[in-house]
Amino acid sequence: MSIQIKHLVVIGTGLIGGSLALALKRAGCVERVTGVGRSVENLEEAVRLGVIDDFSHDVATAVADADMVFVSTPVAAYTQAFKAMSAQLPEHAIVTDAGSTKQSVVHDAQKYLSHPNRFVPAHPVAGAEHSGVKAAFAELFEKHVCIITPDENTDKDAIEQVQNMWECVGAQITSMRAAEHDDILASVSHLPHLAAFALVNAVRGDDESGDAFRFAAGGFRDFTRIASSSPEMWRDIALCNRDALMQKVDLLQDELKALRVALQSEDGDALLQKFADAKQARDIWMSKYGDKL
Repeated sequence: MSIQIKHLVVIGTGLIGGSLALALKRAGCVERVTGVGRSVENLEEAVRLGVIDDFSHDVATAVADADMVFVSTPVAAYTQAFKAMSAQLPEHAIVTDAGSTKQSVVHDAQKYLSHPNRFVPAHPVAGAEHSGVKAAFAELFEKHVCIITPDENTDKDAIEQVQNMWECVGAQITSMRAAEHDDILASVSHLPHLAAFALVNAVRGDDESGDAFRFAAGGFRDFTRIASSSPEMWRDIALCNRDALMQKVDLLQDELKALRVALQSEDGDALLQKFADAKQARDIWMSKYGDKL
């Protein structure tokens, strides 16, 4: 399927928004890209790098003649973005996003957008620990899943156009309900980030000599890579998916408690079983999906 976007407006011109713009330009699927943001320096850099063609600090002005609007700000800023664009957004325009939570986003779209049926909630499951437009690259979404979470009221043409856009940049589309998305991502994305932040803080808090990090090797580096992600972004994600994430935190705490009990009682068999179960589950996951990571 192909798509030709005449005017794409990217609200939040960082890693995700910038990478989408670059990928669409490389594929010849967009004619003009306008970036919207607060930092003049970042937007000027985006123009210099060829990520966007022009920019604005005013959402309403930028979207006035847009046919596709892509919101890639922190999810807590969606309310402001939707409010700002609503009055000036053309009736035919499609709005979509890259938010890591979907129920909160859908709620804001339905409340503030003038044509909420033209909003197609989406989440490209791709990223990196670095942020900002300088980190953007056109290959970011290739062979990665993009989840869309439309409902029965979402315009079918809008859904098709958003699917075509993501296919244009090499993503693989899957569709599910917003609540299902939030529950799954709480397990495989949001909880790991909380765990990485917690582990780094645990080592930092226990490191009276200041030498512990000096001896950390590849395993610690790999496990904690995502702790270098934007703290502000992950604060917003955690709060927007609070209920689902608290359930996953409870499950992780249960597993850690079980390991502590096994250690305290010197129960090697229990430890071995826990480790073996985890290894088997991970090995199965890698054999099925490892080539897509």
